[in-house]
Amino acid sequence: MESEIIRIYPDSHQVRGSSGYFMAETINGNVLIVSGSDMEHFEGRLVVSQGKACKLCPLTVENSKTVRKLFPFTNPTSAAGHDASIGLGDRLGVASPGHIKLIRGFDVFPILAQQSMRELNLTGRTYEDVLAAAVWAVFREGYKKGYGADGDHLKTADEVKYALRCGYSMITLDCSEHIRNDLADAEQTAIDAQYGTLPPDVRSELENEYLNTPYIIDKGIAINFTEADFRRTVLIYLEAINHAAAIYYDLIEGTGVDFEVSIDETQSVTTLQSHFFVANELIKRGVAVSSIAPRFIGEFQKGIDYIGDTDAFERDFAVHAKIASRFGYKVSVHSGSDKFSIFPAVGRLTNGKFHLKTAGTSWLEALRVIAENAPELYREIHAFAMDNLAEAREYYHITEDISDIADINNISNDALRDYLGLDSARQVLHITYGLVLMAKAPDGATLFRDRIYKALREFEPEYFDALGKHIGLHLDALGAR
Repeated sequence: MESEIIRIYPDSHQVRGSSGYFMAETINGNVLIVSGSDMEHFEGRLVVSQGKACKLCPLTVENSKTVRKLFPFTNPTSAAGHDASIGLGDRLGVASPGHIKLIRGFDVFPILAQQSMRELNLTGRTYEDVLAAAVWAVFREGYKKGYGADGDHLKTADEVKYALRCGYSMITLDCSEHIRNDLADAEQTAIDAQYGTLPPDVRSELENEYLNTPYIIDKGIAINFTEADFRRTVLIYLEAINHAAAIYYDLIEGTGVDFEVSIDETQSVTTLQSHFFVANELIKRGVAVSSIAPRFIGEFQKGIDYIGDTDAFERDFAVHAKIASRFGYKVSVHSGSDKFSIFPAVGRLTNGKFHLKTAGTSWLEALRVIAENAPELYREIHAFAMDNLAEAREYYHITEDISDIADINNISNDALRDYLGLDSARQVLHITYGLVLMAKAPDGATLFRDRIYKALREFEPEYFDALGKHIGLHLDALGAR
């Protein structure tokens, strides 16, 4: 066995009764090595080393489930009790050890497993795969401070059930299909007509609650509803509130799972009145939300800084934060990767109580490492991304102008990493990840996937260092030390 082992991960050593455990890199990839009576619980290959039997166990989903049963610290848990939390979406399943190394230096709760159904479909993974990758990272790093697993942007009861069956500790309910975007710019006569179709008892109860009653949020801050705005708000969000309440009582209540309600996937900004209305109605119904994700003013596009008036954002966000504080949940900032110009305001105005979601930035850092260390592979990925941008835009909204992306044939290897500092290139590379990972040659072999994983194994220290530096900048700007 000794000839197979390249290195042992020292923080992975665990003892349970008479059984010993550690993880190691071998010539065939990473494995869990188990000795003692616990060997019988795992799938793997029996070997004898220095006269002692042990089992080399592949890092499969089934073996991860066994680890979770035997070592409770490897199970995802709620972020309750932690003011700051960050979603560290790992689309490749290899970044979490680097995320853990980073997070040790910050006062923030990590959501290591965070994927949406869209991301699963685009990467060919399952929720079992995503959680298993986080479990192995936690075991490898001996990380016992707790982490979360987020079934992100789930829309239906069946999707929520799937994530819960897998053991996810957080559900982000995407209410976009129940938000009446078509009414955001409707004529008031149309709004009034549709409002009149609501049951009289519903109208009466809501009118008594919201009309002619200013809600004092904080000193000098009040939420007021005009009759016109009130009717529009009710029509746009009432169905979404009903949906969230139904999901909560049918599936979430009593589970200890963190429940985030996302109203950010909309065509229009979430007004302060709308945020208050959604929050107040959910709380009145007894829905225990851990966080709400509004759509803020400005543009939150993928992998680049905030687009918009930062002073206006700060003024508006200050009230969103006050609303969340009033009801006792976190403001959640989606598409949070690289929004450096607003991070200080988010950290300050929430008093450090926030949830931030990132995902694509870890993919982009992987590409940065590939550009620096495997330039020919990067060139192929870059060209493929440029050629397939139109298809990728069916899944993600960006407003990139690709005219400023220099022809890669005219760029030296030393300058390839500069693409990862250019907004337009970052967006193209960000949204094409699924097409890159799933691309196949005529014979069925993967075009890039296997080579990407091979490169990141070879240059793992460089990748983890890049993650630590880049995501560390996020947390520093948020004041999460």
